[in-house]
Amino acid sequence: MSARIRRAGAAVTVAVVAMIGACQKGGSTAALPVLGTVPAFTLMADSGQPISASDLAGHVWVADFVFTRCQGICPALTTHMKRVQTTLEGGDARAVRLVSFSVDPLHDTPPVLRAYAERFGANPERWQFVTGDRAALYALIQDGFMLAVVPQPEGREPGAGELITHSDRFVLVDGSLQIRGYYHGTDAADVDRLLADIHTLTGGSTP
Repeated sequence: MSARIRRAGAAVTVAVVAMIGACQKGGSTAALPVLGTVPAFTLMADSGQPISASDLAGHVWVADFVFTRCQGICPALTTHMKRVQTTLEGGDARAVRLVSFSVDPLHDTPPVLRAYAERFGANPERWQFVTGDRAALYALIQDGFMLAVVPQPEGREPGAGELITHSDRFVLVDGSLQIRGYYHGTDAADVDRLLADIHTLTGGSTP
């Protein structure tokens, strides 16, 4: 092999290694696919103030779907979301937001959600609980987040199962309102994966 070819090969190798190193140093988000985009919405937060998609633009945020009368998975989901909040403590509270959407908005008014949030120790600067018009919420969950939500059929006996069937997923959204991941919110290992992906989206900085 000629010296010229060896020098050219070495140059290519150095360039590739440099490229890989830059990606690793910069916390490349290429490994996180874009799975959809959250559409525009305006709903009501537990503070009594409106919250919209534009308020969340520019932030990495995590969504989940619960209701305060839930006796099934919701307490576990909210407990794991509290773990996410605790892990993010110490960073800028505005950097990563948590948003829990009620699937029972007729019952879950802002005061009801505020009491639920306080029960689980939600930091209002980072974690908001959201309610609003049921048709708008269900359209957002089904068509925007692409997740299931099904109310109990009318006439079904109380106590014959949960009032509402809904997803157990946590959804990771980037600052451009693009969905970057789905995670089982009751699975500790999947929540670990969520936390790692948050770290990736925030460029490896403290969230």
